[in-house]
Amino acid sequence: MKIIRKTLLCALIGSALISCTATSESTTPTQALAEPSTPKVIDAPAVNPGAKGEISLEKIMSDPDWLGRQPQAAYWSDDSKGIYFERKRAGVKLDDLFFQSADSAGNGVKVPLADLHQASYRNRIVNHDRSQAAWLFEGNLFVKDLTNGEIRQLTRGSMSIRQLAYMANGRLSFRDGDKFIAIDPTTGISEVLASWSFSEAPTAVKPAADYIAAEQQRLIRVIADRRATAEARFAQRQALMAENATVTTSPFYLGKGQELVTASLSPNGQWAILVTQKPQSWRAEGDIMPNYINEDGRISSERVRRRVADAKPVNQQLVLLDLTNGTQHSLSYAGLPGYNEDVLAAVKQENAEAKGETYTPNRVPREIGILPSWPQSAIQWHQQGDQVAMMLEAWDNKDRWLVTVDLANKQLQTQERLHDDAWINYRFNSFGWLNQTATLYYLSERSGYAHLYLQKPGQEARALTSGKYEVDQLTLSHDDQFIYFQANKVHPGIYEIYRVNLQDGQLQQLTRLNGMTDYQLSPDETRLLLTHSTTTMPPELYVQAVDSQQAMRLTHTVSDEFLALPWVAPDIVPVPSSHTDEPIYSRVYRPAEEGTSPRRAVIFNHGAGYLQNAHLGWSGYFREFMFHSLLVQQGYVVMDMDYRASKGYGRDWRTAIYRQMGTPETQDLVDGVNWLVSNANVDRQRIGTYGGSYGGFMTFMALFTEPELFQAGAALRPVTDWAHYNTGYTSNILNTPDVDPIAYERSSPIYFAEGLTKPLLINAPMVDDNVFFVDVVRLVQRLIELEKQDFETAIFPVEPHGFIEPSSWLDEYRRIYALFEDNL
Repeated sequence: MKIIRKTLLCALIGSALISCTATSESTTPTQALAEPSTPKVIDAPAVNPGAKGEISLEKIMSDPDWLGRQPQAAYWSDDSKGIYFERKRAGVKLDDLFFQSADSAGNGVKVPLADLHQASYRNRIVNHDRSQAAWLFEGNLFVKDLTNGEIRQLTRGSMSIRQLAYMANGRLSFRDGDKFIAIDPTTGISEVLASWSFSEAPTAVKPAADYIAAEQQRLIRVIADRRATAEARFAQRQALMAENATVTTSPFYLGKGQELVTASLSPNGQWAILVTQKPQSWRAEGDIMPNYINEDGRISSERVRRRVADAKPVNQQLVLLDLTNGTQHSLSYAGLPGYNEDVLAAVKQENAEAKGETYTPNRVPREIGILPSWPQSAIQWHQQGDQVAMMLEAWDNKDRWLVTVDLANKQLQTQERLHDDAWINYRFNSFGWLNQTATLYYLSERSGYAHLYLQKPGQEARALTSGKYEVDQLTLSHDDQFIYFQANKVHPGIYEIYRVNLQDGQLQQLTRLNGMTDYQLSPDETRLLLTHSTTTMPPELYVQAVDSQQAMRLTHTVSDEFLALPWVAPDIVPVPSSHTDEPIYSRVYRPAEEGTSPRRAVIFNHGAGYLQNAHLGWSGYFREFMFHSLLVQQGYVVMDMDYRASKGYGRDWRTAIYRQMGTPETQDLVDGVNWLVSNANVDRQRIGTYGGSYGGFMTFMALFTEPELFQAGAALRPVTDWAHYNTGYTSNILNTPDVDPIAYERSSPIYFAEGLTKPLLINAPMVDDNVFFVDVVRLVQRLIELEKQDFETAIFPVEPHGFIEPSSWLDEYRRIYALFEDNL
């Protein structure tokens, strides 16, 4: 296997500031569809090859301030000349805002608190001709004239403003509770455009409820007079609202028994769409999480989320409000292709047969609703307000529909049905309208990878990208000439910035930084703000002109103390798979000196399931990265696999675990062990494994179902029974326990605990509202009943799912290190 030694062009050596070569490459449409090159090992250089210091657990598990407090949440100034970013305050869990010129290097100047309202506009919006911007600061609305820099405050603490947007006529609109309000940024005059109430429409008087009430109203004159007065007042109010434009109109009455999911107002102010459902609570009824460590010395209880085992189907209603004539209309799902398909018939049949029963397929309407906002609203209006698109999803997770609305006929029109026999990805659902034409652009996994499409409603879609890579983070240029995006086209673990020309389909690679690169296009669309990192270098900020081949580094926040230590840069290795045609990309950390004696090894299992960690950027598991360098200093080889289910490798890789969580991933671990033995001089009898959350679950599955694979394992904040996890994540992969108990029993470690034969460490935080502490409690009781001996449990009384206290991190990793030292 050929090893490619690439110099990371943005790597920092010592404290020198360097520029990064970023060759701009234009391709023809045919070239743009080319596949990434054949999988190769990528070997990155160490951050400081001459470093001789010793890495210690005490240091790497301490408060991470010592790494340097990297820039985060960066954004452009409105004149495209400077950069704002947040940086954690040393020793305090607070962030400060900094400003740095985009034309020179530096770590910025802290923005004074008195000026924050003028600069804290990361989520600002801009009007159509880009002459004015608006944003919220501390709940108050500010506008800025971009031609002269004048800033004005329009509200002061009187409203709860959300969904701020510019309207086609230049006014600003926002939602305040159950109403949409428009405000003129010049005069400050506001107007209620629409309001709604989950109640029955009022009447002048109530009709007689029974004989006695009717008799009372007929016989008693004062009652009849009062009713006549009430009717006259009601009629007068209705006439006033109809005939006098200065009077606020009455709300839309939606009836009882519903709650609002989301609402969206058209930019022209003529329409609104409300999404409603029966009242739901994400919290469990009668279930609590005890918290034992409190200021008052007492035990407190916290309500926690529902389990997937308690989930009930949710159907949402779409209501179109015509604000011109005050009418409301329900939008039916009946026209959606597949709206009543029995997509789980085969699953239900298999489960019925397992119980000695039969299942008869049926075609009843499915529960459907709006797609959760990942990462934007699922309702998108064209800027003129006469076209709207929505992203809908079936509650069973098998279909996603991109629809438009025929406003004249009050009907949904399907533009794309994306069906997946496994589940629809919660990522890659970005969509919107071009500015100048009524044309949709959107991401879809229809090809097996997330790619970009253009489509005029009613016509066939046109693919703008294609190949074995994934596209994300879309930015449309103001003139509709380009869409900018991030993609891993060069290599699954290298994310660069590209743009595609919407007219001729030409694809252009803008950056070549060879790591993990995020971006923001400047307001004047001439430069990119880049947040770039490598495997051994935390994120820093860079600026690059769109038409340039050079990226200039702005910030240098990494500490000298971090740079002085001998961190190990992992190779990115394509481990051959025994079960798929694609390799299992993995980080491999190994000592510089090969040696002759077989080595010990550890395989780390990343969390989240759907997450990528074998990339060339700085890992969110930065403590684990440092721990792996420590293990290498002690002579270990460490592997970190992007097993099947991981992000970054397309739909088939993601859905390989459908109805069998833990099985494909463990098969990949077997391939990883075999690779270590054959290629890294590792002793098969001296390999351990560990991981947290989903990685903890995988540790269990490996030790329980492949007991000879590892000699020891540590499971941190682990899932033991998927029926106890949340609905949104689990029902995608395993359906729900009432429908598919086979999948849950096939995928939950608690059913395989009898397979444990090797030392096991279980580390469990007690105030974990993500993976409940009871997961560990139930498994420990099961192990006790099975009379297992070689396991131990460590509890962490004050920690949530993501540990906070350095003392807890240190205690946890001392135990993990001791487990490996004792058993490997």
